[in-house]
Amino acid sequence: MQKSILITGCSSGIGYAAAHDLRARGWRVFASCRKQADCNQMIVEGFESPRLDLADEESVAEGLAEVLAATGGTLDALFNNGAYAMPGAVEDLPRQALREIFETNLFGTQDLTNRVIPIMRAQGHGRIINNSSILGLVAYKWRGAYVATKFALEGLTDTLRHEMRGTGIHIILVEPGPVTSKIRQNSIPHFERFIDWKKSVRASQYEKLLNRLYKSGAPDRFELPPSAVSKKLIHALEHPRPHARYFVTQPTFVMNLLRRVLSTRMLDAILSRG
Repeated sequence: MQKSILITGCSSGIGYAAAHDLRARGWRVFASCRKQADCNQMIVEGFESPRLDLADEESVAEGLAEVLAATGGTLDALFNNGAYAMPGAVEDLPRQALREIFETNLFGTQDLTNRVIPIMRAQGHGRIINNSSILGLVAYKWRGAYVATKFALEGLTDTLRHEMRGTGIHIILVEPGPVTSKIRQNSIPHFERFIDWKKSVRASQYEKLLNRLYKSGAPDRFELPPSAVSKKLIHALEHPRPHARYFVTQPTFVMNLLRRVLSTRMLDAILSRG
């Protein structure tokens, strides 16, 4: 029988590539997006695409209900990919900025996961893959809000993996480093809404961040295409004994090693150069 997967955040980047790559392998892909216009585009491309806004509890419930109605109440896999970035120095982040990014990157993801678990428990199997980041392993300056959500996602995922042991439900983390996507471009509206950088005590230091946000340039060093994530995702979904973690890109492998072998002071010295 054809296996089914719900993927969040499919309008571009990792989610978009994963939807296409998994469909090519015979999966029935529900490629959800936050905006209806993006869902419409995915439908044009031949996907079933429920609208699912992770920041909206009602949207999460309705999006999943649409999927289950289509499958007859089953779901083999969930890829929690939807998330966004919120650039800015930690001391410049207002409470509302943190509240909103956590609603999408963590609370909505966990809400959807909790709704899917009973379905998978009843059918006796399932795979839940959470898309974390190299920034769930180490912290980079100017990325505090995103780092906080990914560190939290790591903790919840590790705990859930322990709790689901023996249920037939595999809980898995994917850890991408620099991957081609629109995450930087999509972060600009959030930055402009919440960060009054001109009034910041760090105003003179924002120049590098502004250049990175607004000026398109060459790909980051070690950057890989989204298909690199799809490759690890396929293993996580189809191997009989999936890993607990999948690292994508050389920097993620390196940082995972360094955080284990170096002192905090030494690791800080390396990260401060970035």
